[in-house]
Amino acid sequence: MPKKLQETINRIGIPRLIITAFFIFLCILAVLLGLPIGSLISDTLVRTGMNGVLVLAMVPGILCGIGLNFGLPLGIVCGLIGGLISIEMNLTGLKAFSVAVLISVPISAVVGYFYGMLLNKVKGSEMMVSTYVGFSAVSLMCIGWLVMPFNSPEIKWPIGKGLRTTITLTSRYAKVLDNLFSFSIGGIVFPTGLLAFFLICCFIMWRFLRSRAGIAMKAVGDNPVFASASGINVNKSRIIGTMLSTILGAVGIIAYAQSFGFYQLYQAPMMMGFAAVAAVLIGGASAKNAKISHVILGTFLFQGLLTVALPVANKIVTEGNLAEVLRIIVSNGIILYALTKVGGGGE
Repeated sequence: MPKKLQETINRIGIPRLIITAFFIFLCILAVLLGLPIGSLISDTLVRTGMNGVLVLAMVPGILCGIGLNFGLPLGIVCGLIGGLISIEMNLTGLKAFSVAVLISVPISAVVGYFYGMLLNKVKGSEMMVSTYVGFSAVSLMCIGWLVMPFNSPEIKWPIGKGLRTTITLTSRYAKVLDNLFSFSIGGIVFPTGLLAFFLICCFIMWRFLRSRAGIAMKAVGDNPVFASASGINVNKSRIIGTMLSTILGAVGIIAYAQSFGFYQLYQAPMMMGFAAVAAVLIGGASAKNAKISHVILGTFLFQGLLTVALPVANKIVTEGNLAEVLRIIVSNGIILYALTKVGGGGE
């Protein structure tokens, strides 16, 4: 094999090449089976945009040294609170979405600060502790959603106390980003506003990583001993990374919900961190290294596989139960593969 080709394969990584080839194979199979490939690609683009910011939340956590942030549900809960306050204020459209984001940012920043302080106390066990924190936050909020003083009939149950399990955004800001400047080419609908929001968040993170604080944060993640000897406040940099990860989780769930059309409370955020972790790992990240390109590629591949695999499985296996089993095998298989890479070396 030519040396340059071998170097290219090593740089991209055989696992990613296999996953990309499998995705292309599924797309070809979808065309041969007569499935609407344009619609499937459109759905993939939407799912990429709606999940992208949640996956991006992994980058500052990885680079600051806390590893894969399985405590992402903590930020998601903050975003849900911001979104509910926006509804309580009776806002609609892009204004409602913007206010939800603006409210969730300070809430998640404060929560992320204390979360970062906790992780500084358990150095070496961050991923295990963050998993417990994420699960505990979701479980605790199951009580919180029952006692929070929201009065909007869209939010609370009509009888008794507590908030609804599912809160629709149809009359508020459902698909406000998806439909913003959207256009169609060859049967493929491009959700311009949604993708632009995702890419803007990526650009902001990219710029931050090239700032003095961002460079210091990456130095702490690479070698905390050397960073400390160089005069960098290790704990402060880790807290900054944790805060950014929590803030992106809050903003990400609002972008996700406007595209999904609903806010889901109680146990719904519990496992959302695992899909985000899987996506960034599939994109090429490791437990110690992550790039913006890993986020974009990983989100597209992960969501593309999930989008295309189900209709292909339904077409091949007509029995509904078997098709659902195949979908679960594909989706959970991807997550399982990605999680096996947590202990692997970085690029």
